[in-house]
Amino acid sequence: MNSNTQGLPPTLSRFIRSRQSEYPEATGDFTSLLSAIALGGKLISRQINLAGLVEATGYTGRVNVQGEEVAKLDDWSNELFIDLLSETGLVCAIGSEELDRPVFPESGAESGKYVVSYDPVDGSSNIDVAAPIGTIFSIYPRKSPSGECSDADLLQPGRNQVAAGYILYGSSTIFCYTTGQGVHAFTLDQTMGEYHLTTPDLKFPEKSNVYSTNEGNSGTWLMPDRQWVNYVKENDPDTGRPYSARYIGALVADFHRILLKGGIFAYPGNTTNPEGKLRMLYECAPMAFVAEQAGGAATNGTTPILDLTPTGLHQRSPFYIGSKREVDLVGAFHGTT
Repeated sequence: MNSNTQGLPPTLSRFIRSRQSEYPEATGDFTSLLSAIALGGKLISRQINLAGLVEATGYTGRVNVQGEEVAKLDDWSNELFIDLLSETGLVCAIGSEELDRPVFPESGAESGKYVVSYDPVDGSSNIDVAAPIGTIFSIYPRKSPSGECSDADLLQPGRNQVAAGYILYGSSTIFCYTTGQGVHAFTLDQTMGEYHLTTPDLKFPEKSNVYSTNEGNSGTWLMPDRQWVNYVKENDPDTGRPYSARYIGALVADFHRILLKGGIFAYPGNTTNPEGKLRMLYECAPMAFVAEQAGGAATNGTTPILDLTPTGLHQRSPFYIGSKREVDLVGAFHGTT
């Protein structure tokens, strides 16, 4: 018996198949690739729910290429996605926030049409306290000739993405993605092991007075960002100020909230690291694609994220994402309007 006969919304796999004609990558291969990522989300969700029982909390003792402590769940999830993506035979290069170098699966060396980059566990510091975390993924078309996949396949501008999205692990598990034809969110029914469509064609609310940022860093921010945050905290009811602050500490969770409720997420650069903290390939570009498809915007303060071409696998960027009006406001402080 299928989900529709039970009165439930369509499943993720059924939805993707039904809309294949709406995007250029309309092939069964592309559907299989998204399904592999969705399966990874199901398995990570289960691991999180059992975290205390299967020793998935805590740290491995290693430090990754980002200079960050590696959580046990980071390691496990990273290997999971490498295995799942390699098994499809559709991927010629895999880039991960947890890896210094890309993986070039032999299974996709000749026939792999896609390149995938991901952050397996966004918000690792939330794992041990049962707070929301997420997975971020991005899919690009292969650029290199058959058998010659290289770093250059990963270093593409964000506008080349054919799909991107995230999986939120919180009070429920939500798979949210875009292929350039709107943004759609699915909720995992743990009892059936299926994602069901819960919010088609998501759009940012036009108005909101919420900002999400780690304001504890504001003492080292550059002047435009200090001026912006001071402005949104001023008391001016006619312009909806002061704004309310909401910060979870995991990009996926903070972004999902503003996607539904409106507002802006900001992770500026600072005097020590003007390039910021978040990674272009694994965080900024995929979330920017989702944001623009939902009627929002994402910039580094002066330039749309999707117009930037990364020059390094772990290049960082200041990041402002959310409702277009709010991102434009930040741009005004940076002198872009």
